[in-house]
Amino acid sequence: MKFLIDAQLPRHLAATLKWNGLDTLHTLDLPLGNTTPDWRINEISVEERRIVVSKDADFVNSFLISGVPYKLMLVSTGNISNRELEQLFIRNLSAILSAFETCNYVEITRTSLIEHR
Repeated sequence: MKFLIDAQLPRHLAATLKWNGLDTLHTLDLPLGNTTPDWRINEISVEERRIVVSKDADFVNSFLISGVPYKLMLVSTGNISNRELEQLFIRNLSAILSAFETCNYVEITRTSLIEHR
């Protein structure tokens, strides 16, 4: 599975996923960095079959209306430290990967993983 971490999430989250064996990019790795427009992130997601990880509700709207990005993980934790966010992903990594085997839109909160169908 491949991931693309959006600008409002820490680059270290991408590194954490990489350290766990996942092909992961952060928007800072793209030519336009954190100024990469959403349409381009969606394009990359579809071209490279990457799951977009974002806090941005615009991606939810795009996914529900147009079916892009390829797959979406919405981070709905509210304010959370980078360390807590990384630990949340590590604790739930196998469940996240399993959810994306059957689902295209997954949401993570501080207490649950929600598979939107």
